[in-house]
Amino acid sequence: MSKHRILSVILLLVVVGIGYFVYASQVGNPRFSKYAFKLGLDLNGGTELVYRADISKVKSENVSDSMASLRDVIERRVNIFGVSEPVVQTEKSSVVTGGNEQRLIVELPGVTNIQQAIAMIGQTPQLEFMLLRDEAKNFTQEELKTKRVDEVFAPTGLTGQYLNKAVLEFSNQGSGQLGGEPLVGLTFNSEGRDLFAKITKENKGKVLAIFLDGTAISSPVIKDEIIDGKAVISGSFTRDEAKTLVRNLNYGALPVPIELISTETVGASLGENAKTAGVNAGIVGFALLVAFLILWYRLPGFVASISLVIYIILSLAIFKLIPVTFTAAGIAGFILSIGMAVDANVLIFERMKEELKRGKSVHDAMHEGFTRAWLSIRDSNISSIITAIVLFWLGTSAVKGFALTLGLGVVVSMFTAITVSRTFLFAIVPASNNRFVKFLFSNGLHI
Repeated sequence: MSKHRILSVILLLVVVGIGYFVYASQVGNPRFSKYAFKLGLDLNGGTELVYRADISKVKSENVSDSMASLRDVIERRVNIFGVSEPVVQTEKSSVVTGGNEQRLIVELPGVTNIQQAIAMIGQTPQLEFMLLRDEAKNFTQEELKTKRVDEVFAPTGLTGQYLNKAVLEFSNQGSGQLGGEPLVGLTFNSEGRDLFAKITKENKGKVLAIFLDGTAISSPVIKDEIIDGKAVISGSFTRDEAKTLVRNLNYGALPVPIELISTETVGASLGENAKTAGVNAGIVGFALLVAFLILWYRLPGFVASISLVIYIILSLAIFKLIPVTFTAAGIAGFILSIGMAVDANVLIFERMKEELKRGKSVHDAMHEGFTRAWLSIRDSNISSIITAIVLFWLGTSAVKGFALTLGLGVVVSMFTAITVSRTFLFAIVPASNNRFVKFLFSNGLHI
């Protein structure tokens, strides 16, 4: 048995295994259920919230880390409510779409009540410690009313992003008495502990005000250095207010303020219709493509159709493993990539026809077809990949889904069109070169 036939058998066995994985993960096999396709908001129905992040007080080199922290905090809050497959991502507007604005996009599948969706995000407190400026000690009460916060207090860099946990305490805790004033105890992480120790060591006797959502709720005086990374907020809270504050702080204090700028609701029925229409379009397009390949390119066209099936199986497996969140635009990109996947085969088969016209054997014609068509295939696919990268870089979330499925599809198609098709064709090429064999390996009206 030739090496091409052995490789063909191995390849088919591998693809059958991957195909089973794709099928089993979709029909609910417990072992593979975690790899089921993730559907976007437009297909699953739900609510999308878009927030604008205020990064005016963040150093340029820290913007990326702050946005990543913001995404993690909001994701923790959303996941607490058990929403199925929420998507939380950050997005930077490009020069084309409006400059340097940073956005947070929250997609909540299955949630179609906008007010409920907004409540899920909640008003996570913005916690910040600020020092009273020396010159502010001489301000009168009337002057203080006219001053901005940053004219009275200086930021220390210690914010809620360094918070490890918050707990509910009482002013007489440990005294054996019941009741007492509710307090909120804070414990910072290692980085916050070091920063807090530095602030309290260098500013003894100064007022270190605690701001929550821009409002000073406590203004204690630093008496000594605090090295254990613990602080207490006392703001005349009721018990319920203190419990709510503890809960929200533990869900995660926002590293940067956010403002809700747009909302969108997609009904579940509309999403289901879009998904069904997209899948049906893919099936019809695939069937027509296979019919054309077989009728026009004969036996090589049949082999190309098998390669196309392998392409679809491999692509879907990759989409599951990454995983790719399928949107309507993403399905469109995948369908488009199916059509583009046979471009390489078309170039190869047309080149084979030219070599057969020159009187070469089928084996030599195939060899020349793959060799001479490679440069054109390489250049066309590289241009498609560059297009996908640009779309992914500059596009919004829906466009990113289209670009990702298109780009991955082009990469996989290069493997199936070149390697898979070549292996199968050389595995079945006959030794004879009679008229019938040349007819099977030619195409169109050429006999």
